[in-house]
Amino acid sequence: MSSAPRLEIDLAKLFHNALTLVNALAERGIAVTGVTKATLGSPEIARLWLRAGVTGIGDSRIENIDAMRRAQVPATMTLVRSPMPSQAAQVVALADVSFNTELNVIGRLSSAAREAGRLHGVVLLVELGDLREGLMPCDLEDAIRETLQLPNIELKGIGANLACRSGVSPDSRNMAELSSMAASMEATFGLTFEAVSGGNSANLTWALGGADTGRINDLRLGESLLLGREPLHRKPLDGLHTNAITLVAEVIESKPKPSQPWGEIAQTAFGAARPSVNRDAVNQAILALGRQDVDPSGLRPPSGFHILGASSDHLVMDCGPRLLPVGAEVTFELDYSALLRAMTSPYVARILSPPQS
Repeated sequence: MSSAPRLEIDLAKLFHNALTLVNALAERGIAVTGVTKATLGSPEIARLWLRAGVTGIGDSRIENIDAMRRAQVPATMTLVRSPMPSQAAQVVALADVSFNTELNVIGRLSSAAREAGRLHGVVLLVELGDLREGLMPCDLEDAIRETLQLPNIELKGIGANLACRSGVSPDSRNMAELSSMAASMEATFGLTFEAVSGGNSANLTWALGGADTGRINDLRLGESLLLGREPLHRKPLDGLHTNAITLVAEVIESKPKPSQPWGEIAQTAFGAARPSVNRDAVNQAILALGRQDVDPSGLRPPSGFHILGASSDHLVMDCGPRLLPVGAEVTFELDYSALLRAMTSPYVARILSPPQS
């Protein structure tokens, strides 16, 4: 029996998801950057996605890019989070391109690139309303002008990010605004941007819905490739696997117990108590899985099972009409939040099944 808890990763299903989206978006004139941050920079998954046709690999952590470089993943590497000034030398050494919003940081990248004798690519992100990272549109022209003057920096294009902080949906209006800015800046400076990066997996409803894609020629996809869902409403995407990655946990206690606690009720270890089920008793199982391993709210248990609560190291479940034996394993599907934390936990093993030849 394999170690538990563990993530079971079906590489054949991940390849299918990537190939399906790469081909669908290619018909719309859009390339895919595969974002590996939720896989902890897995070289195996990065190589798989490259085989499926992604044009490059993106990650938000320079440490993950370093791991993929050490594994000799043959890809253009993009740091998709704004670089930390303290890591400028590492960014230039490891990433071919970085997404940026601060001119003083680009200045540091320029100095580091000049010292290393390297050319570093930059994509400038523009704020389109989600209020996470991005230059205000009125500042874009000046930012481009200053970036073009910096030695050892190559302006690759512009981009945007939506739906991550405030849930603002990519749509025909804001994507047309980004396209218009790209065309205007190209005309002003006599450039042709290599990349106009429209956003992430949240852009798929727009991109595949028949709208004019304009100058958008790149999307940065992670969640949709891994989980087969779009992030705006977490709906499955047609033709994709939603169970390419599952989480398996082991039962360490199994007993019938009352459904209601007794005694004076105060806060739990993680704040307010979760409402209890209103029944005489439940067939309760405790699994060796907790908040240190996963985001419990992002787990989808098997049909008929219900998560009652979680602490650091324990997940409590109502198993419906039957008791589970101690030592039994339960398999969960995950949302993006649960996947991200489980991949990052040192206590969760990762088991990769070989892709089909």
